[in-house]
Amino acid sequence: MSVIAVVVAVVILAALSVLQILVAAGRPYGRLVWGGQHRVLPARLRIGSVVAVLIYVAFAVVLFWRAGKTWPPNAFADIATWVMFAYFVLGTVLNAISRSRPERLVATPACAVLAVCTFIVAIG
Repeated sequence: MSVIAVVVAVVILAALSVLQILVAAGRPYGRLVWGGQHRVLPARLRIGSVVAVLIYVAFAVVLFWRAGKTWPPNAFADIATWVMFAYFVLGTVLNAISRSRPERLVATPACAVLAVCTFIVAIG
């Protein structure tokens, strides 16, 4: 079950990364990210989108690491997975109350699925 959860999570993280790369490049999809206040992101939020991609890559690495059940168990991967779970739960709530309808429709379910997948990996 953990392997499926990791695959689903990594696919979602990859899709979110593509979105963040597009908005960082100036594409007009800003309504889907960062509160949805800008159609095209200003420079500071574009930088934030690049940083978000790096964070998504780190999340994927931790999920692979944790699901690989390394021996001896790695405390960092265990703790990081639970922190990620909390982050995705919080993200689900914050995206659900976003003023941006497009962000609510895209980011809320993405974060919710990521939370469930991360939970499955964490308890796995």
